[in-house]
Amino acid sequence: MAKIKNKAQAKMYSRPGYQLKVAQNVLRVTMENRLRDLRLTVPKYAVLQAIALEPGISNADLSRFAFVTPQTMQAVLAGLERDGYVTRSPHPQHGRILMSDLTPQGHEILKQAHDAVAGVEEQMLAGLSREDVRTLTRLLGQCVENLT
Repeated sequence: MAKIKNKAQAKMYSRPGYQLKVAQNVLRVTMENRLRDLRLTVPKYAVLQAIALEPGISNADLSRFAFVTPQTMQAVLAGLERDGYVTRSPHPQHGRILMSDLTPQGHEILKQAHDAVAGVEEQMLAGLSREDVRTLTRLLGQCVENLT
């Protein structure tokens, strides 16, 4: 836990929403650091993962999955395509929609990225029992459901 310097910080750190935001920020920074060696970012990793799960997924759905704007998604996809990880082709019925698929190199880099991210999750969850992890996951899911 971060070192608390004063009463104001202590009050903020006692709030679940603030702790969740701090955890999310530290998780993202740690993931970015681990993915950097693979020349990936968290959004690029999310896109590769989404395409692997749903080949042909639309750019709009990829934007939502990776928590980025459609404009940012265009840049992410262009970079992944340039790196040889993704191919895009026109949708058979909707010529303006581009469908994305992973190349063999895309599948390989995704496997390496999964390993890197699994290490981050393992580090994050160190000291928690399997039951703790199940409870944490369930409670976070309930929080999301409550807000949506």
